[in-house]
Amino acid sequence: MEMINFEDFVKIDLRIGKIIEAEKVEGSSKIIKTTVDLGEEKRQILAGIGKFYTPEELINKIVIVVANLSPKKIMGMDSEGMILAVKDDNNLSLLGADKEIKIGSKIS
Repeated sequence: MEMINFEDFVKIDLRIGKIIEAEKVEGSSKIIKTTVDLGEEKRQILAGIGKFYTPEELINKIVIVVANLSPKKIMGMDSEGMILAVKDDNNLSLLGADKEIKIGSKIS
C-alpha cells in the first residue's frame, strides 16, 4: 500500500450527508443515482451499490461523502462526489455516523 503524507490527507473534504432521493440507473444493474443533502447544498452522486441496496433502502441513510472530488461522468450523468463504503468478499456496507450529527458536518 502506498503511504500518503498528512498534508495530502487533509486535502480530502469528508462530510456527513443524508440520502434524500435514490433511483436505479437504466441500463445498469449496480449504479444507483442518489441525491445527497450536505447541509448547504444537495449533490447528485452515482454509486455502484445496486447489488447490495435497493433505492428504497437508501432513503434517509446517513453517509460519509468525499465532497471535494472532481465531478465525473458515469453513464452520461454527472457524479458530484463519492459515498464511502466498505466491502468484503460477500457484502458491502455504507459508512456513516453512529450518533445523530448535523448534516454537512466536516469529518476530522
